[in-house]
Amino acid sequence: MRTIYTLFFYLLLPFVLLRLGFKAFRNPAYRAYWYERIGIKLRSVQPHSLWIHAVSVGESLAIIPLIKILQKKYPQHTFLVTNETPTGAARIHAELGDSVMQLYAPYDVPCIVKRFLAATQPQLLILVETELWPNYLALCKTANIPVVLLNARLSASSMRGYQRIAGLARTMMNNLSYVAAQTQEDGLRFQQLGLASERIQITGSLKFDRPLPEDLRTRAHTLRQRWGCDRLVWIAASTHESEEELILQAFSTAQKKLPTLLLVLVPRHPERCIRVKNICLRHNKRVVLHSQYQTHTSRIDIIIGDTMGELLIWYAASDIAFIGGSLLNKGGQNPLEPAAVGISIITGPYTYNFQAIQSALQANGAALEVHTASELSQTIIKLSQSPQERAQMGRAAKEFVAENKGALQKQINLLKSFIPK
Repeated sequence: MRTIYTLFFYLLLPFVLLRLGFKAFRNPAYRAYWYERIGIKLRSVQPHSLWIHAVSVGESLAIIPLIKILQKKYPQHTFLVTNETPTGAARIHAELGDSVMQLYAPYDVPCIVKRFLAATQPQLLILVETELWPNYLALCKTANIPVVLLNARLSASSMRGYQRIAGLARTMMNNLSYVAAQTQEDGLRFQQLGLASERIQITGSLKFDRPLPEDLRTRAHTLRQRWGCDRLVWIAASTHESEEELILQAFSTAQKKLPTLLLVLVPRHPERCIRVKNICLRHNKRVVLHSQYQTHTSRIDIIIGDTMGELLIWYAASDIAFIGGSLLNKGGQNPLEPAAVGISIITGPYTYNFQAIQSALQANGAALEVHTASELSQTIIKLSQSPQERAQMGRAAKEFVAENKGALQKQINLLKSFIPK
Protein backbone atom coordinates (compact mmCIF):
# COMPACT_ATOMS: atom_id res chain seq x y z
CA MET A 1 0.00 0.00 0.00
CA ARG A 2 2.85 2.42 0.81
CA THR A 3 4.37 1.61 -2.59
CA ILE A 4 1.16 2.70 -4.32
CA TYR A 5 1.04 5.86 -2.20
CA THR A 6 4.68 6.64 -3.05
CA LEU A 7 4.20 6.09 -6.79
CA PHE A 8 1.14 8.34 -6.68
CA PHE A 9 3.13 11.04 -4.83
CA TYR A 10 5.96 10.80 -7.40
CA LEU A 11 3.41 11.33 -10.19
CA LEU A 12 1.88 14.26 -8.34
CA LEU A 13 5.20 15.91 -7.48
CA PRO A 14 5.38 18.12 -10.62
CA PHE A 15 1.89 19.40 -9.85
CA VAL A 16 2.82 19.92 -6.18
CA LEU A 17 5.72 22.09 -7.32
CA LEU A 18 3.45 23.98 -9.73
CA ARG A 19 1.05 24.60 -6.86
CA LEU A 20 3.96 25.88 -4.77
CA GLY A 21 4.84 28.24 -7.63
CA PHE A 22 1.25 29.46 -7.76
CA LYS A 23 1.33 30.09 -4.01
CA ALA A 24 4.62 31.96 -4.43
CA PHE A 25 2.97 34.15 -7.07
CA ARG A 26 0.26 35.11 -4.58
CA ASN A 27 2.55 35.16 -1.55
CA PRO A 28 6.27 35.77 -2.26
CA ALA A 29 7.20 34.21 1.11
CA TYR A 30 6.68 30.79 -0.48
CA ARG A 31 9.68 31.45 -2.76
CA ALA A 32 12.10 31.42 0.16
CA TYR A 33 14.13 28.21 0.45
CA TRP A 34 11.66 26.33 -1.76
CA TYR A 35 14.44 23.88 -2.65
CA GLU A 36 14.55 22.62 0.95
CA ARG A 37 11.18 21.01 0.27
CA ILE A 38 12.89 18.66 -2.20
CA GLY A 39 15.77 18.01 0.19
CA ILE A 40 18.56 20.03 -1.47
CA LYS A 41 20.67 23.02 -0.45
CA LEU A 42 19.61 22.73 3.17
CA ARG A 43 20.61 25.67 5.29
CA SER A 44 23.41 25.01 7.75
CA VAL A 45 22.33 22.16 10.01
CA GLN A 46 23.99 20.42 12.89
CA PRO A 47 23.40 16.64 12.81
CA HIS A 48 22.02 14.54 15.69
CA SER A 49 19.44 17.14 16.70
CA LEU A 50 15.92 16.68 18.05
CA TRP A 51 13.61 17.25 15.09
CA ILE A 52 10.21 18.90 15.68
CA HIS A 53 7.78 19.20 12.77
CA ALA A 54 5.02 21.81 13.13
CA VAL A 55 2.99 22.41 9.98
CA SER A 56 1.74 25.96 10.36
CA VAL A 57 0.88 28.69 12.85
CA GLY A 58 -1.41 26.72 15.17
CA GLU A 59 0.97 23.83 15.62
CA SER A 60 3.94 26.20 16.00
CA LEU A 61 2.24 28.25 18.72
CA ALA A 62 1.25 25.05 20.54
CA ILE A 63 4.75 23.58 20.52
CA ILE A 64 6.85 26.69 21.25
CA PRO A 65 6.44 26.55 25.08
CA LEU A 66 7.43 22.87 25.02
CA ILE A 67 10.53 23.60 22.93
CA LYS A 68 11.60 26.34 25.35
CA ILE A 69 11.38 23.95 28.31
CA LEU A 70 13.24 21.20 26.42
CA GLN A 71 16.02 23.64 25.58
CA LYS A 72 16.50 24.37 29.29
CA LYS A 73 16.26 20.71 30.37
CA TYR A 74 18.50 19.39 27.61
CA PRO A 75 21.06 22.11 26.81
CA GLN A 76 23.37 19.48 25.34
CA HIS A 77 20.95 18.93 22.44
CA THR A 78 20.33 21.04 19.38
CA PHE A 79 16.83 21.49 17.98
CA LEU A 80 15.65 21.43 14.38
CA VAL A 81 12.19 22.76 13.57
CA THR A 82 10.51 22.21 10.21
CA ASN A 83 7.39 23.94 8.92
CA GLU A 84 5.31 23.75 5.78
CA THR A 85 4.04 27.33 5.67
CA PRO A 86 5.87 30.69 5.82
CA THR A 87 3.46 31.83 8.54
CA GLY A 88 4.42 28.89 10.75
CA ALA A 89 8.11 29.49 10.07
CA ALA A 90 7.70 33.18 10.92
CA ARG A 91 6.20 32.36 14.33
CA ILE A 92 9.04 29.95 15.13
CA HIS A 93 11.63 32.54 14.15
CA ALA A 94 9.88 35.32 16.08
CA GLU A 95 9.69 33.25 19.28
CA LEU A 96 12.87 31.14 19.11
CA GLY A 97 15.18 33.04 16.77
CA ASP A 98 18.56 31.42 16.21
CA SER A 99 18.22 29.12 19.23
CA VAL A 100 16.82 26.49 16.87
CA MET A 101 17.73 25.43 13.34
CA GLN A 102 14.86 25.97 10.96
CA LEU A 103 14.06 24.36 7.60
CA TYR A 104 11.07 23.77 5.39
CA ALA A 105 9.79 20.21 5.64
CA PRO A 106 10.72 17.77 2.86
CA TYR A 107 8.02 16.34 0.64
CA ASP A 108 7.08 12.80 1.60
CA VAL A 109 8.79 10.83 -1.15
CA PRO A 110 11.60 8.38 -0.26
CA CYS A 111 14.46 9.96 -2.22
CA ILE A 112 13.75 13.39 -0.69
CA VAL A 113 13.20 12.12 2.85
CA LYS A 114 16.34 9.94 2.69
CA ARG A 115 18.38 12.93 1.55
CA PHE A 116 16.96 15.01 4.38
CA LEU A 117 17.63 12.32 7.01
CA ALA A 118 21.18 11.79 5.74
CA ALA A 119 21.92 15.50 6.11
CA THR A 120 20.25 16.03 9.51
CA GLN A 121 20.58 12.60 11.20
CA PRO A 122 17.96 13.39 13.87
CA GLN A 123 17.86 11.44 17.12
CA LEU A 124 14.12 11.90 17.59
CA LEU A 125 11.19 13.12 15.48
CA ILE A 126 8.37 14.94 17.27
CA LEU A 127 5.23 15.41 15.18
CA VAL A 128 2.43 17.74 16.23
CA GLU A 129 -1.35 17.09 16.12
CA THR A 130 -2.30 15.12 12.96
CA GLU A 131 0.78 15.31 10.75
CA LEU A 132 1.24 11.69 9.69
CA TRP A 133 3.28 11.00 6.56
CA PRO A 134 3.85 7.33 5.57
CA ASN A 135 7.41 7.70 4.27
CA TYR A 136 8.52 9.90 7.15
CA LEU A 137 7.36 7.21 9.55
CA ALA A 138 8.69 4.22 7.61
CA LEU A 139 12.14 5.69 6.94
CA CYS A 140 12.53 6.88 10.54
CA LYS A 141 11.63 3.36 11.66
CA THR A 142 14.27 1.91 9.35
CA ALA A 143 16.86 4.36 10.70
CA ASN A 144 15.89 3.59 14.35
CA ILE A 145 14.68 7.16 14.91
CA PRO A 146 11.82 7.21 17.45
CA VAL A 147 8.73 9.11 16.31
CA VAL A 148 6.43 10.65 18.93
CA LEU A 149 3.14 12.33 18.02
CA LEU A 150 2.33 15.09 20.52
CA ASN A 151 -0.91 16.99 21.06
CA ALA A 152 -2.51 14.38 18.82
CA ARG A 153 -6.04 14.80 17.58
CA LEU A 154 -8.06 12.76 15.12
CA SER A 155 -11.56 13.75 14.13
CA ALA A 156 -14.23 11.21 13.25
CA SER A 157 -14.15 12.32 9.61
CA SER A 158 -10.35 12.01 9.46
CA MET A 159 -10.55 8.52 10.97
CA ARG A 160 -13.05 7.49 8.30
CA GLY A 161 -10.62 8.75 5.67
CA TYR A 162 -7.79 6.67 7.12
CA GLN A 163 -10.07 3.63 7.33
CA ARG A 164 -10.40 3.74 3.53
CA ILE A 165 -6.67 2.96 3.43
CA ALA A 166 -6.74 0.66 6.45
CA GLY A 167 -3.57 -1.28 5.59
CA LEU A 168 -1.47 1.86 5.19
CA ALA A 169 -3.01 3.42 8.32
CA ARG A 170 -2.21 0.32 10.37
CA THR A 171 1.40 0.41 9.15
CA MET A 172 1.70 4.07 10.12
CA MET A 173 0.34 3.32 13.58
CA ASN A 174 2.92 0.55 13.98
CA ASN A 175 5.70 2.96 13.00
CA LEU A 176 4.77 5.46 15.72
CA SER A 177 6.74 5.06 18.94
CA TYR A 178 4.20 6.86 21.13
CA VAL A 179 1.15 9.13 20.90
CA ALA A 180 0.05 11.82 23.37
CA ALA A 181 -3.63 12.30 22.54
CA GLN A 182 -5.69 15.33 23.47
CA THR A 183 -8.87 13.47 24.46
CA GLN A 184 -10.17 9.98 25.16
CA GLU A 185 -12.08 10.12 21.86
CA ASP A 186 -8.89 10.94 19.96
CA GLY A 187 -7.09 8.08 21.69
CA LEU A 188 -9.81 5.57 20.85
CA ARG A 189 -9.75 6.60 17.20
CA PHE A 190 -6.00 6.05 16.99
CA GLN A 191 -6.51 2.61 18.56
CA GLN A 192 -9.23 1.80 16.04
CA LEU A 193 -6.68 2.48 13.29
CA GLY A 194 -4.29 -0.04 14.86
CA LEU A 195 -2.24 1.82 17.46
CA ALA A 196 -1.42 -0.42 20.43
CA SER A 197 -3.02 0.82 23.66
CA GLU A 198 0.30 0.68 25.55
CA ARG A 199 1.71 3.28 23.14
CA ILE A 200 -0.85 5.97 23.85
CA GLN A 201 -1.50 8.37 26.70
CA ILE A 202 -4.26 10.94 27.13
CA THR A 203 -2.59 14.21 28.10
CA GLY A 204 -4.95 17.00 27.08
CA SER A 205 -4.09 19.81 24.68
CA LEU A 206 -0.92 21.91 24.75
CA LYS A 207 -2.99 24.85 23.57
CA PHE A 208 -4.43 25.24 27.07
CA ASP A 209 -0.91 25.85 28.37
CA ARG A 210 0.06 28.65 26.03
CA PRO A 211 1.19 31.52 28.31
CA LEU A 212 -0.31 34.96 27.79
CA PRO A 213 2.21 37.80 27.25
CA GLU A 214 2.72 39.89 30.40
CA ASP A 215 1.99 43.11 28.51
CA LEU A 216 -1.10 41.73 26.74
CA ARG A 217 -3.65 43.81 28.65
CA THR A 218 -1.65 47.02 28.25
CA ARG A 219 -1.23 46.53 24.51
CA ALA A 220 -4.87 45.53 24.08
CA HIS A 221 -6.02 48.64 25.98
CA THR A 222 -3.87 50.88 23.80
CA LEU A 223 -5.22 49.25 20.67
CA ARG A 224 -8.81 49.55 21.86
CA GLN A 225 -8.34 53.26 22.38
CA ARG A 226 -7.20 53.53 18.77
CA TRP A 227 -10.23 51.58 17.60
CA GLY A 228 -12.64 53.55 19.76
CA CYS A 229 -13.70 52.67 23.30
CA ASP A 230 -17.29 53.69 22.56
CA ARG A 231 -17.69 51.12 19.79
CA LEU A 232 -18.66 47.46 20.05
CA VAL A 233 -15.85 45.46 18.44
CA TRP A 234 -16.57 42.15 16.74
CA ILE A 235 -13.57 40.14 15.56
CA ALA A 236 -14.07 37.44 12.92
CA ALA A 237 -10.80 35.49 12.92
CA SER A 238 -9.24 32.77 10.77
CA THR A 239 -11.90 33.15 8.08
CA HIS A 240 -11.82 31.20 4.83
CA GLU A 241 -12.61 32.05 1.24
CA SER A 242 -16.38 32.46 0.67
CA GLU A 243 -16.92 32.64 4.43
CA GLU A 244 -16.20 36.38 4.39
CA GLU A 245 -19.25 36.89 2.19
CA LEU A 246 -21.46 35.35 4.88
CA ILE A 247 -19.76 37.42 7.59
CA LEU A 248 -20.27 40.61 5.59
CA GLN A 249 -23.95 39.76 5.15
CA ALA A 250 -24.26 39.36 8.92
CA PHE A 251 -22.27 42.55 9.53
CA SER A 252 -24.45 44.59 7.16
CA THR A 253 -27.59 43.40 8.94
CA ALA A 254 -26.17 44.03 12.41
CA GLN A 255 -24.94 47.48 11.37
CA LYS A 256 -28.50 48.61 10.75
CA LYS A 257 -29.17 48.32 14.51
CA LEU A 258 -25.60 48.96 15.61
CA PRO A 259 -24.31 51.77 13.39
CA THR A 260 -21.04 52.15 15.32
CA LEU A 261 -20.20 48.41 15.19
CA LEU A 262 -16.58 47.75 14.18
CA LEU A 263 -15.62 44.50 12.46
CA VAL A 264 -12.03 43.25 12.70
CA LEU A 265 -11.75 40.71 9.90
CA VAL A 266 -8.72 38.38 9.97
CA PRO A 267 -8.37 35.95 7.03
CA ARG A 268 -6.89 32.56 7.82
CA HIS A 269 -4.28 33.07 5.09
CA PRO A 270 -2.57 36.49 5.22
CA GLU A 271 -1.91 36.54 1.48
CA ARG A 272 -5.69 36.93 0.99
CA CYS A 273 -5.91 40.23 2.87
CA ILE A 274 -5.95 42.50 -0.20
CA ARG A 275 -8.51 40.26 -1.85
CA VAL A 276 -10.70 40.34 1.27
CA LYS A 277 -10.35 44.13 1.41
CA ASN A 278 -11.66 44.33 -2.15
CA ILE A 279 -14.62 42.11 -1.22
CA CYS A 280 -15.44 44.53 1.60
CA LEU A 281 -15.23 47.48 -0.80
CA ARG A 282 -17.67 45.75 -3.14
CA HIS A 283 -20.05 45.62 -0.17
CA ASN A 284 -19.66 49.42 0.10
CA LYS A 285 -17.84 49.22 3.42
CA ARG A 286 -15.24 51.69 4.65
CA VAL A 287 -12.29 49.41 5.15
CA VAL A 288 -8.60 49.73 6.01
CA LEU A 289 -5.70 47.32 6.52
CA HIS A 290 -4.53 47.14 10.12
CA SER A 291 -0.97 47.91 9.01
CA GLN A 292 -2.21 51.22 7.58
CA TYR A 293 -4.58 52.14 10.41
CA GLN A 294 -3.54 55.19 12.40
CA THR A 295 -6.32 56.20 14.77
CA HIS A 296 -9.93 55.34 15.49
CA THR A 297 -12.66 56.99 13.50
CA SER A 298 -16.34 56.29 13.17
CA ARG A 299 -15.88 56.39 9.41
CA ILE A 300 -14.15 52.99 9.40
CA ASP A 301 -16.46 49.96 9.27
CA ILE A 302 -13.91 47.16 8.92
CA ILE A 303 -10.26 46.65 9.80
CA ILE A 304 -8.48 43.82 7.97
CA GLY A 305 -5.95 42.03 10.20
CA ASP A 306 -2.99 41.80 7.84
CA THR A 307 -0.05 41.70 10.29
CA MET A 308 1.48 38.59 11.85
CA GLY A 309 1.65 37.64 15.52
CA GLU A 310 -1.04 40.04 16.79
CA LEU A 311 -4.18 37.90 16.82
CA LEU A 312 -4.08 37.39 20.59
CA ILE A 313 -3.93 41.17 21.10
CA TRP A 314 -6.82 41.70 18.69
CA TYR A 315 -8.89 39.16 20.60
CA ALA A 316 -8.09 40.86 23.92
CA ALA A 317 -9.11 44.25 22.47
CA SER A 318 -12.46 42.94 21.16
CA ASP A 319 -15.88 42.29 22.72
CA ILE A 320 -17.12 39.33 20.67
CA ALA A 321 -15.18 36.71 18.69
CA PHE A 322 -16.39 34.63 15.77
CA ILE A 323 -14.10 31.68 14.96
CA GLY A 324 -13.74 31.10 11.24
CA GLY A 325 -13.70 27.92 9.22
CA SER A 326 -16.95 26.97 10.92
CA LEU A 327 -19.73 28.48 8.78
CA LEU A 328 -18.30 26.49 5.89
CA ASN A 329 -17.40 22.82 6.13
CA LYS A 330 -13.74 23.45 7.05
CA GLY A 331 -13.74 22.00 10.57
CA GLY A 332 -13.23 25.25 12.46
CA GLN A 333 -10.16 26.85 14.02
CA ASN A 334 -8.80 27.01 17.55
CA PRO A 335 -11.25 28.69 20.00
CA LEU A 336 -8.82 28.68 22.94
CA GLU A 337 -7.13 32.00 22.21
CA PRO A 338 -10.32 34.07 22.64
CA ALA A 339 -11.27 31.81 25.55
CA ALA A 340 -7.95 32.49 27.29
CA VAL A 341 -8.41 36.26 27.12
CA GLY A 342 -12.02 35.97 28.29
CA ILE A 343 -14.34 37.18 25.54
CA SER A 344 -17.62 35.71 24.32
CA ILE A 345 -17.26 33.22 21.45
CA ILE A 346 -19.47 32.39 18.47
CA THR A 347 -18.88 29.62 15.94
CA GLY A 348 -20.67 28.04 13.05
CA PRO A 349 -21.77 24.37 13.09
CA TYR A 350 -18.60 22.91 11.53
CA THR A 351 -16.17 22.61 14.43
CA TYR A 352 -15.06 18.99 14.17
CA ASN A 353 -11.34 19.89 14.22
CA PHE A 354 -11.86 21.05 17.82
CA GLN A 355 -15.06 19.20 18.63
CA ALA A 356 -14.30 18.22 22.23
CA ILE A 357 -13.09 21.71 23.15
CA GLN A 358 -15.98 23.40 21.36
CA SER A 359 -18.58 21.14 22.97
CA ALA A 360 -17.11 21.80 26.41
CA LEU A 361 -17.10 25.58 25.84
CA GLN A 362 -20.77 25.45 24.84
CA ALA A 363 -21.65 23.23 27.80
CA ASN A 364 -19.93 25.72 30.12
CA GLY A 365 -21.86 28.65 28.67
CA ALA A 366 -18.77 30.17 27.09
CA ALA A 367 -19.67 29.78 23.39
CA LEU A 368 -22.68 29.96 21.10
CA GLU A 369 -23.30 28.14 17.82
CA VAL A 370 -25.01 29.67 14.78
CA HIS A 371 -25.88 28.10 11.45
CA THR A 372 -26.50 30.96 9.05
CA ALA A 373 -25.48 34.55 8.39
CA SER A 374 -28.89 35.62 9.68
CA GLU A 375 -28.39 33.78 12.98
CA LEU A 376 -24.93 35.29 13.26
CA SER A 377 -26.22 38.85 12.91
CA GLN A 378 -29.04 38.18 15.41
CA THR A 379 -26.53 36.80 17.92
CA ILE A 380 -24.21 39.79 17.52
CA ILE A 381 -27.14 42.15 18.13
CA LYS A 382 -28.33 40.11 21.13
CA LEU A 383 -24.88 40.09 22.76
CA SER A 384 -24.43 43.79 22.07
CA GLN A 385 -27.50 44.48 24.18
CA SER A 386 -26.30 42.35 27.11
CA PRO A 387 -22.88 43.30 28.51
CA GLN A 388 -23.64 41.03 31.48
CA GLU A 389 -24.05 37.97 29.25
CA ARG A 390 -20.84 38.80 27.39
CA ALA A 391 -18.96 39.15 30.67
CA GLN A 392 -20.37 35.86 32.00
CA MET A 393 -19.40 34.03 28.81
CA GLY A 394 -15.90 35.51 29.05
CA ARG A 395 -15.49 34.40 32.68
CA ALA A 396 -16.70 30.90 31.84
CA ALA A 397 -14.23 30.70 28.97
CA LYS A 398 -11.26 31.74 31.13
CA GLU A 399 -12.26 29.29 33.86
CA PHE A 400 -12.49 26.46 31.31
CA VAL A 401 -8.96 27.19 30.05
CA ALA A 402 -7.57 27.37 33.60
CA GLU A 403 -9.18 24.07 34.59
CA ASN A 404 -7.63 22.21 31.64
CA LYS A 405 -4.01 23.26 31.97
CA GLY A 406 -1.36 20.61 32.60
CA ALA A 407 -0.81 18.95 29.21
CA LEU A 408 2.56 20.65 28.78
CA GLN A 409 4.14 18.96 31.83
CA LYS A 410 2.59 15.59 30.97
CA GLN A 411 4.06 15.66 27.48
CA ILE A 412 7.46 16.81 28.75
CA ASN A 413 7.45 13.82 31.12
CA LEU A 414 6.44 11.50 28.30
CA LEU A 415 9.39 12.61 26.15
CA LYS A 416 11.98 11.80 28.81
CA SER A 417 12.31 8.17 27.75
CA PHE A 418 12.81 9.12 24.08
CA ILE A 419 15.42 11.88 24.42
CA PRO A 420 19.01 10.57 24.54
CA LYS A 421 20.93 11.54 27.66
